[in-house]
Amino acid sequence: MGLQVPNLSGASLRRTLRVALLGVTMLVLAGCSEADTHQIRNLAMPDRASEQGPYTYELWKWAWVAAMVTGVIVWGLIFYAVVKFRRRSDDEVPRQTRYNLPLEVFYTIAPVLMCVVFFFHTVRVQDVVTEIGTEPDVTVEVMGQQWTWTFNYGVGEQNPDAVGDFVDGEPDFAYEDYVYTVGDGNEIPTLVLPVDQRIQFNLHSPDVIHNFGVPSFLTRMDVIPGRVNKLQVTPTVEGTYAGKCYELCGVYHSRMLFNVEVVSQEDYQAYLEELEAAGQTAAEPLLGGSDATTQTGLGESQSQEGSQE
Repeated sequence: MGLQVPNLSGASLRRTLRVALLGVTMLVLAGCSEADTHQIRNLAMPDRASEQGPYTYELWKWAWVAAMVTGVIVWGLIFYAVVKFRRRSDDEVPRQTRYNLPLEVFYTIAPVLMCVVFFFHTVRVQDVVTEIGTEPDVTVEVMGQQWTWTFNYGVGEQNPDAVGDFVDGEPDFAYEDYVYTVGDGNEIPTLVLPVDQRIQFNLHSPDVIHNFGVPSFLTRMDVIPGRVNKLQVTPTVEGTYAGKCYELCGVYHSRMLFNVEVVSQEDYQAYLEELEAAGQTAAEPLLGGSDATTQTGLGESQSQEGSQE
């Protein structure tokens, strides 16, 4: 005796599928707040606040489109097989098919073509968001250390040809004088940037690999000991944003947060003057060594790795 299964007609099956789809849709929509709707519209991406951001977003959006097209094809084939080759009687034995050459050629070639297209557009977007060819308007020396950030702002005339590091023991930085702000175990530092200016971040680490990123800029880069990675970003929207380390860098990795304030050029200059008036000045940027000390807020038994007491 064969397996007993319900004998659904085509019309009955279609009605069942429509009712199920309607129910799922109503359930999903009922749970969507305004914030959820905004997230859905952004495909779970933050609002773009930099000139480079839309390139990353477009790549992400079309990846979703490709995934949905793939899903529709797969679901279509599944439902087609379910309806077309369903058992119509208890004694029926379906015709056995060993292979389907057109289908096998399709599901072999299609994924390869998709990978080629994804690779091409990913490299294209990567080239845009990591481009360093344009002369920056402002250069900021960033130090990521276990477990906080130090931001060094240049004062005076900028030298765009500087490498942002020591060359043969001699400093080769974009400015002759700096002001700085640094976080600790009690305070999250704030990075202040002028709007509509191309900012170059020279990224330094005295200990382990970190990763400097601002979600709303839709770009980030590793901070690697022994080398200076450079990232250029043009903020386009004034406001307050969150920044963080994207690389697991030790026990207190969760402390590696920072805030970003994108302000007008006038407010940016006023902020540099505030730091100078507070005595937070240096002839060279603070990039580690004796500057990478145990953070305030950590006990003696919790001293950070890689720091100097």
